[in-house]
Amino acid sequence: MTVQATFAATLVDEWVRSGVTDAVVSPGSRSTPLALAVAAHPGVVVHVVLDERSAGFFALGLGLATGRPAVVVTTSGTAAVELHPAVVEADLACVPMLVCTADRPPELHHVGAAQTVEQRLLFIGAARWAVEPGVPDQAAAHTWRSLASRAHAEATVRPGPVHLNLAFRDPLVGEPGDLPPGRSGGRPWHQVSPAASTSVAVAVPEGARGVIVAGAGAGDPSAVHGLAQAMGWPVLADPRSGCRLPRPTTVAAADAILRARPYRPDFVLRVGAPWASKVLNEWLAGLDAEQWLVDEHGQWRDPERVVHRLLPCLPGPSDVPAPADWLEEWADAEALAQQAIEDTAVGEPAIARSLMRDLPAGSNLVVSSSMPIRDIEWYAEPRDGVRVFANRGANGIDGVLSTALGIAAGSPETKTVALVGDLAFLHDVGALALAARRPDVDCTFLVVDNGGGGIFSFLPQATSLPPATFEALFGTPHTLNIEAIAHAFGTPNVQVLKSDRSDNVSDHSRIHAAVAAVLTS
Repeated sequence: MTVQATFAATLVDEWVRSGVTDAVVSPGSRSTPLALAVAAHPGVVVHVVLDERSAGFFALGLGLATGRPAVVVTTSGTAAVELHPAVVEADLACVPMLVCTADRPPELHHVGAAQTVEQRLLFIGAARWAVEPGVPDQAAAHTWRSLASRAHAEATVRPGPVHLNLAFRDPLVGEPGDLPPGRSGGRPWHQVSPAASTSVAVAVPEGARGVIVAGAGAGDPSAVHGLAQAMGWPVLADPRSGCRLPRPTTVAAADAILRARPYRPDFVLRVGAPWASKVLNEWLAGLDAEQWLVDEHGQWRDPERVVHRLLPCLPGPSDVPAPADWLEEWADAEALAQQAIEDTAVGEPAIARSLMRDLPAGSNLVVSSSMPIRDIEWYAEPRDGVRVFANRGANGIDGVLSTALGIAAGSPETKTVALVGDLAFLHDVGALALAARRPDVDCTFLVVDNGGGGIFSFLPQATSLPPATFEALFGTPHTLNIEAIAHAFGTPNVQVLKSDRSDNVSDHSRIHAAVAAVLTS
């Protein structure tokens, strides 16, 4: 029996009491006590992921799918550093995660010991809470359950990553002794209630011609649309908001509409995260309207610095709604825009639109950043029954395959499909090693291959630089056979959709011109 084994087993037992069900482990020596502890607990499903970077995003996907923090376990050194991208995304996207990095004991620091780097403040600025309890000591056993329970609370009350840097000494293999007793009835050591989000009694302005702009984290869609219906306002609904539903108040084609009709509302209620659309965000920044932001976690999501008021929950409706023709005008524009998109969408926009339309009810759709998220955001129709995920906390393309696999593992009864670009696929191609080892995790990857960085063709660099310079630094053609790469990992039934980056710009322009034509005629 060893103190270290007992310490690790106590942490795991307390996390299970708090609701943890999954742990992601990357192989390594120094993390042995914790790896053995999660493997031994019957309440934990252990996912072994060879690459730590992939492991971090897999844990992120589990948190996105379940709302519960997954424990991610790595050894010391650069293995711990590899988690940083996923930790940053978890922070900015408010995804719970318990990040456990094993470390060498203090006497092995600053003396050239292998796999020893400064880990205590490794995720500073991104972790909700970071703690380094030191090498386990029996004298502190009465604190172990509190440590684990607080870590879980810190990761879930305001969801995000918590970092535990855990130092272990040799010998690393041992059997746990009797665990410190827990609370009766299997309760967690600490129970923390989040701050009440319904205490703000405020109503929206009377009679205002308002709009609701809903992004990821918008909360209950029925509440958002209920407020909109009461006030006669449109809901400009991003796919990740959960509000892009076939409702009379839904506007999905906001990006295309605002290119042609820059409406001037009196009031804007922004709920959740910003859209990817530059057109919509610049429109918001240029309005002379009062703008309120609702964010249940208190995230300051106002890059334009125009928000007048920050609220933790939806305000109530006022007694006087907007004039009846306000919502009717938006609804007419939405119908015209959707028909124009349907009539003209080809290439990558059509892929996104048809994919969203054809997914079975109850599906998960994971979308990579750059063009796929924009194509879904700009062109996908309203529909019920699809949860849309994208790593838009930090907006990176890294880790999307691993995230999708984590989402699929966290919702095994649900069909999961990921729409990704070729560079996003190549950026995280090592995740296919995990897919090959986990036939029980059902995830389909739809890869749109346009031979490089498609989004850059929409930027000024594409026309202001010499073609050779642009291609070398931004277009970045990879000349790789994506289907062959997937088959090399043993991934079956992969279909790669070829696209041309220049044609893709024209395809988008044609759609926007068609929408403008029907809205200005």
